[in-house]
Amino acid sequence: MTKEQYLKISKPLRENEKLSSFVRILNLTVTGVIYVSYPALMLFFLVTRSPLFLRCLLVPGIMFVSVSAVRKLINRKRPYEALGFTPVIEKDKRGESMPSRHVFSAFMIAMTFLYVCPWLSVVFFIFGLILSAVRIIGGVHYPSDIAAGALTGIIAGIIGFFVI
Repeated sequence: MTKEQYLKISKPLRENEKLSSFVRILNLTVTGVIYVSYPALMLFFLVTRSPLFLRCLLVPGIMFVSVSAVRKLINRKRPYEALGFTPVIEKDKRGESMPSRHVFSAFMIAMTFLYVCPWLSVVFFIFGLILSAVRIIGGVHYPSDIAAGALTGIIAGIIGFFVI
């Protein structure tokens, strides 16, 4: 993605403060719902002494730590850093753009829900897609960061929940 491409896709947001605010609120809301739902699921498993607890804790947990380590190793600059623009989603973090950990987490949690409650996982996959789009148009990730995060979450979920 070039600076011109980003400015083109974000033009409606930059020209309309209400739309820009909506995207920022959507980013926070979807992230919040996803990040509250997973601990709620884990708490439910803990309270009910579910045999699913350990697997649903370890697969996402190990992968979250792994993705965080890979991000530090790659240390890819974020689009607003590399291309020199102000993102719609305010962020001052430097580097660690690849893969997107927000998107990885959304899809990893969607895969966790697919494992335990397939019909509910549809909601989380939709949230993952929304978050993916928002993080790109918000200017905090490249499309390849998003794709890497989503694919990592999905593949890790398939292996951790359905293969092993």
